[in-house]
Amino acid sequence: MKFDDVLLKLGEFGPYQKRLYFLLCIPAISVGCYMLNLVIILETPNHRCKIPGYDNDTYAIQSPYHEALVNQTIPLNPKDRRQPYEKCHYYRESNQTGTMEWIKCTQWVYDRSIVRETFTTKEDLVCDDASWTSHIKLIFYIGVLVGDIGFGLIADFIGRRKTLMAAVLLWNVSGFALSWAPDTISFIILEFIVAAAQHGAFMVCNVMSLELVGPNKRVLCGTLIHGFFTLGLLYQSGAAYVLKHWQWIDLAIAVPLVFYIAYYWLIPESPRWLMSKGRYDEAEKIIQKAGKVNKVQLPEKMINPSLVEREQTQMKLWHLFSTKEMFIRTTILLFNWIAVALMYFGVTMHAGNIGGNFYFNFFLNGIVEFPAILFVILTMDRIGRKRLQCIVMVFGGIATLLTIFSILFGGDDFTWLTTTLSLFGKVGSTAAFSVIYVMTLELYPTVLRNAALGGGSCIGRVGSMLAPYVAASGAMIDGDFSTALPLVIFGFVSTTAGLLVLLVPESQHRKLPESVQDGIKFYEEEEVNYESKEEEVMSGGRSRIETTRL
Repeated sequence: MKFDDVLLKLGEFGPYQKRLYFLLCIPAISVGCYMLNLVIILETPNHRCKIPGYDNDTYAIQSPYHEALVNQTIPLNPKDRRQPYEKCHYYRESNQTGTMEWIKCTQWVYDRSIVRETFTTKEDLVCDDASWTSHIKLIFYIGVLVGDIGFGLIADFIGRRKTLMAAVLLWNVSGFALSWAPDTISFIILEFIVAAAQHGAFMVCNVMSLELVGPNKRVLCGTLIHGFFTLGLLYQSGAAYVLKHWQWIDLAIAVPLVFYIAYYWLIPESPRWLMSKGRYDEAEKIIQKAGKVNKVQLPEKMINPSLVEREQTQMKLWHLFSTKEMFIRTTILLFNWIAVALMYFGVTMHAGNIGGNFYFNFFLNGIVEFPAILFVILTMDRIGRKRLQCIVMVFGGIATLLTIFSILFGGDDFTWLTTTLSLFGKVGSTAAFSVIYVMTLELYPTVLRNAALGGGSCIGRVGSMLAPYVAASGAMIDGDFSTALPLVIFGFVSTTAGLLVLLVPESQHRKLPESVQDGIKFYEEEEVNYESKEEEVMSGGRSRIETTRL
């Protein structure tokens, strides 16, 4: 007996599971806010050196006298149409020679027309310190990785519910404290803790939601939760547009975290985990309660300990490379995980550099995720996993590559086209995130499935860690190509990954491999008629899919 056998009688996705699934999806809204929050609160607005001795200096021109003083003191920057002034130097007349000296400034004034204050403007993370914005994002995504691994191990040891509550409490404390970070070092430390806590909580919610439902509903439930993530992006863009100050924005996304403390009373422990630990009586109580809510007549004793099957011994990450076929497959899929994360986070981080309204661009990068997710749900079982992954990755990659023409030859008049093409890149990467998850589940045998999905998710964090540096790479060069360079890199990597995925086998309409030998022979396996064999594939294959750290 396995827990999936219990679900056959209880119902794969009854009212009880739907209620808990909805509650477990809600934290994804907050996770969506925090995963890209640094894009907003570390935004670098237009700026220039503060005029020495002019205490009332502002970026906006105050009067003809002020304009003349700016023109006399601040060098122009003709290579950047959106940034008219030199950002890091000013002119000062030498007392000895009477000539104008080129001086590096230590104080700046910022364009406050779009944002009142970001953490970047508060700490003057510009010019020589500009790379700190990328370093902070890197440390944040390292925190995400630590949270995935750390809370994942804890959840397997002490249980899903206790781990979720520990992550939620840590998330609340660090989230509110972040709004009053006094300096850069404390800000970095708190961002690291927030990253680990929020994604640790998200990982546990993912696992618990998939452990509640039957095999036929796992792909659907695993995809829909990302729609709640997108809602977080939309909420955050609205809060940022209204508040325009990094502290108030942080508070606006921290306040909802208090609600998750109520999950201590609303969310029970995962009965699947309880069964795996031999705590059958506790699992039985939850199953019987679920039966009443689902209005299903269950036996008085649903779990027979003597019939419970032990889990298969899981192989380790290095076994993914144990044969030539597995090495090629694993290498291509891991590269796709990196490419998808690089494209997804990088395009959003670069939105403020394209031009147009910063908040509107961020909002658009969120709203386009809904059609991407819907497209995957509607087409995955029609087109196939491999072909769909290739289509969305190449589509997004070519779209971002084409921005080089709209930027270099179109100028400001074609900013709308550049924005549209970059949004197509976001659509492709969002869709690819859902597809690569399912491909990784289905292309590996049962004994390697945990290692494959856990390893892919962790390796994918490399892409999110590289994204801020690629998004900022345009700062290394001058001219219009500085805006196009990051998008060209994103597009090249995405297109390459999409074409390489054609070299892995298709998993649609095929029995899932049970052993490593089955995985090696996956290329030769005959296609299964989906209509007549659907029940066999679902119950014989996906019922054995182990939930993993997402």
